[in-house]
Amino acid sequence: MDAAKGQRYARLFRKVGTFLGKGNIARAVEVLKEGQELAQTQGDLAMARRFGDEIERLSAQPPPRN
Repeated sequence: MDAAKGQRYARLFRKVGTFLGKGNIARAVEVLKEGQELAQTQGDLAMARRFGDEIERLSAQPPPRN
């Protein structure tokens, strides 16, 4: 994986972490889906799978209580 692609993925995961820190799971899942689409268009199936795994993990969590 070239450095630019790795930086894009890292930026997306940091963004996800920011949203999770704020309790915004729905927005975090949206960003993960963006990352999954990016990885698929880049032909990076392993990274697309990783984004997909995180989407499944977050989607299985109960919504936060307010």
